[in-house]
Amino acid sequence: MTTVEQATEIVLAESNDYGTESIYFENALGRVLAKDLRADRDLPPYNRVTMDGIAISFAAFENGIRSFKIIATQAAGETTFEINHPSECIEIMTGAALPSTTDTVIRYEDLEIKDGIATVQTEAVTKGQSIHLKGIDKSKGDLVAAAKQLITPALISMAASVGKSDLLVKQFPKVVIISSGDEVVNIDETPNAFQIRRSNNYTIKAALQQYCINAEMIHIPDDPVITKQEIKKCLQQYDVIILSGGVSEGKFDYIPKALEENAVKKLFHKVQQRPGKPFWFGKHKNGVLVFAFPGNPVSTFMCLRRYFCVWLEQSLGIAKQKMFAALEEDFVFTPALQYFLQVKLNVNEKGQLLAKPVAGNGSGDFANLLDTDAFMELPLEQNNFTKGEVFRVWPFVVNGQW
Repeated sequence: MTTVEQATEIVLAESNDYGTESIYFENALGRVLAKDLRADRDLPPYNRVTMDGIAISFAAFENGIRSFKIIATQAAGETTFEINHPSECIEIMTGAALPSTTDTVIRYEDLEIKDGIATVQTEAVTKGQSIHLKGIDKSKGDLVAAAKQLITPALISMAASVGKSDLLVKQFPKVVIISSGDEVVNIDETPNAFQIRRSNNYTIKAALQQYCINAEMIHIPDDPVITKQEIKKCLQQYDVIILSGGVSEGKFDYIPKALEENAVKKLFHKVQQRPGKPFWFGKHKNGVLVFAFPGNPVSTFMCLRRYFCVWLEQSLGIAKQKMFAALEEDFVFTPALQYFLQVKLNVNEKGQLLAKPVAGNGSGDFANLLDTDAFMELPLEQNNFTKGEVFRVWPFVVNGQW
């Protein structure tokens, strides 16, 4: 049986670059930047005032002058005014360009202004204070955002600041989600006593939407002919097929055979893990990848997070840091399988990330997922796990992204 490590290597070996596209920067949140972003001019582009107050020549203050005649008021965006005498000043607003004849700004809170005269009320004045110097952040042509990172609100702000209205981003694979089974019905239908509503496909779709992927969804009945036909169509129309259910060894699990008949090469079937042991992964000769997850909701959820999302991030060039947590209590797992324990994460007063095991009722207990934050990956070669031991965790959501 394939180990988790082997399955990961096989999946990641099939990562692929699906090209790039240019989109309007306001629509780029959550996408992956495909080209370095550079400053089109110095940042800031001028000596920028950072406090409302007066602009003076520090030499005048150093020489004992404490009262300054206001000769002009300058707002942000206006052409600069200049002083002609050390005892003069410019009343100036935050964001304005500093006049070339001044070099220091004194804030209103440290002034008394009366009859056009500003009198300094403090001795704590230093040359160059309250000024954001031209080019101190970035010079023209400098890198401001490297490619292969998620586009965040901060990056949107930077794109606007450097006049980059169109951003080159990574294209996503075209994905279809296929659910199967006669026992599942639409969410707006009333199931009979032996049916359930479809949910796995919506789980997968919602997870992909956090990557800005809007996957298609179809459902196929437990019929070998229809299963083969639908998979054949999808192999011609999509880059990735994600299946949920029908990959075990039951009499009505037609998907593995349908994949084989459609010339999808099996790269592995069954992984030495719980949940998600029946996970099937393969590749068609035209390059289409097939992730066929077990139908139990927790199994689908775990395999999606642990394999598909990791594959997608590598394909998009996203580098995410590994996360680890310490067990908050002892735990025992004896089967010869690598276990993905559902845990609730929290941080203690020392800043340590802790993982509290949350007992569930097996891979069909999807309600239990609402009470957890992550899967903790427990090593195959160990059965007893002690409070304080540190293991890798796979959060369901990381900074708003899977």
